[in-house]
Amino acid sequence: MSSAPSHPSYEPSSQHEAIIDLLAALAYAELSAFDRLAEDARLAPTLDARARMAGMAALELSHHTLLTAHLTELGAVPAEAMAPFVAALERYHELTAPSTWLEAVVKAYVGDGMAADFYREVAEFVDPSTRQLIHDVLTQGGRAEFAVSEVRSAVAANPAAAGRLALWARRLVGEAISQTQHVLADRDALMVLLMQSRGDFAGVAGLIARITERHEERMASLGLST
Repeated sequence: MSSAPSHPSYEPSSQHEAIIDLLAALAYAELSAFDRLAEDARLAPTLDARARMAGMAALELSHHTLLTAHLTELGAVPAEAMAPFVAALERYHELTAPSTWLEAVVKAYVGDGMAADFYREVAEFVDPSTRQLIHDVLTQGGRAEFAVSEVRSAVAANPAAAGRLALWARRLVGEAISQTQHVLADRDALMVLLMQSRGDFAGVAGLIARITERHEERMASLGLST
């Protein structure tokens, strides 16, 4: 009778490396989000909407600061730790640069929301202080309500916009998955963390299913089809 397949176990140094990678990826994502949201705010049709998105950008920068401080406490140099994640995230933003205000709003809600779901899933399998930090920096500060109001109002005024925005959201998801796969392929510690936390590929499939379900809930809240 064959024995059950074994799964990789962590050495403390590997666990430490995985946590640094996880926090560094998130830290760069927050810095990149600050840049993007500040730029996208200029697409806003009103000063109020522009101020709301600029406020989101400011929140992302404060989250970045919290993460880099924690990375320093862990003995990492934040800029060096973030460097491996720059190319994939910049590629994602290059491929998903919004051309309209509504595209920017959907990206801030749907694209960033899907990434946040991934980080929350992985955070369940790190130490409590790291888990709490991740949950704290994923706070979106009213982003969902703002996005739903903006998109639903626009679609009510122009129903044809719904189809275009639904296609845009699908593109965001596809590019996000593609770039995440590139990162995991290059960062062994992160891949081991994911596999260790989920047990096997069936567990990873369950993670993807849960993230997809939450994505569909966001799309429904916007009044868009998946």
